[in-house]
Amino acid sequence: MRNFGNRFSEKLCRLVYAAAVTAICALSFTAPAEAASRIKDIADFEGIRENQLIGYGLVVGLNGTGDSLNNSPFTQQSLQAMLERLGVNTRNVDLNTNTVAAVMVTANLPPFSTQGTRIDVNVSALGDADSLQGGTLLVTPLVGADGEVYAIAQGSVAIGGFSAQADAASVVRGVPTAGRIANGGLVERELEFKLASLTTLRLALRNPDLTTARRIALSINELIGMPTAEPLDPATVRLDLPQQYDGNIVDLLTDIEQLIVEPDLAARIVIDENSGIIVMGQDVKVSMVAVAQGNLTVTIAETPQVSQPLPFANGETAIVPRSEVNVNEDGTKLAIVPETVTLKQLVDGLNALGIGPRDMISILQAIKASGALQADIEVL
Repeated sequence: MRNFGNRFSEKLCRLVYAAAVTAICALSFTAPAEAASRIKDIADFEGIRENQLIGYGLVVGLNGTGDSLNNSPFTQQSLQAMLERLGVNTRNVDLNTNTVAAVMVTANLPPFSTQGTRIDVNVSALGDADSLQGGTLLVTPLVGADGEVYAIAQGSVAIGGFSAQADAASVVRGVPTAGRIANGGLVERELEFKLASLTTLRLALRNPDLTTARRIALSINELIGMPTAEPLDPATVRLDLPQQYDGNIVDLLTDIEQLIVEPDLAARIVIDENSGIIVMGQDVKVSMVAVAQGNLTVTIAETPQVSQPLPFANGETAIVPRSEVNVNEDGTKLAIVPETVTLKQLVDGLNALGIGPRDMISILQAIKASGALQADIEVL
């Protein structure tokens, strides 16, 4: 009896354990997943941002794939000016070299970059150069929107494509007229922004929304323990630096960045008619509506025939047209899309019609025009 009791207890424990595991798995699969994100991923701190830089320069050392100086006068002028600065007089001399190309150089200056910091730069051909492969960018000043020089770029250009041609054929892969120089820029001027001296800071939402701004403010106030954050508009949250963080704003911003907030956005449907892509947001809802979809196909077939007169009939050869026109309308009956609660039910209701993405675009626009679709449609 003891052995039977022990076996029964073991079986009962196993059944209870299996039932518990099954219940936990069921809860994990049925529980709705929240699209919560860190504040670091949905908002930016005012003043902590990149700055765009741009410059004009020359790429030399090309294997006959540079600018033709006759068609690119700016390349010839730049080449002459550069040689004169180096002590070479080229005035009144016809230059005919295809190893030089005029380029535009762009880069992003990261926030809080110090002098001597290396940054990546992009190089793009400005003239009619065929390829920048094997070229070297000469010293090029990079200026900001204020016209001041913040970095200098120089180095070998690495491109992601190539081009080859012969007398009767040519092959081009990628874009050989644009390249990149890794760590090719050297920061020469720092941007003056004293983060530690700020007493008020603003957060800029990447996707403006009133509900999201309020949630961010409530989350920050809960962290600090006092009302220091306030939403000003759908895109801005103002934060007054509390006294306990005076002089140590970096610790405060580090703690705020890691706060978890669930962003809220308006219901929207994005449509790309060129590629037939449809993207629906989570909150898209539709009232009960009946939809019928059909395709009207008109087929016209031309089979002309040649009428040849009999010999010695004094007739002329003529072409007699033979046209056949068929009209075919393929479609289904009215299908009811029920009033949906979730995005999955809406997609299932539209897929039940058995239509493709391009027809679904027209149906969504028609449902929106009828007033049954509670979402904004954005066409790219």
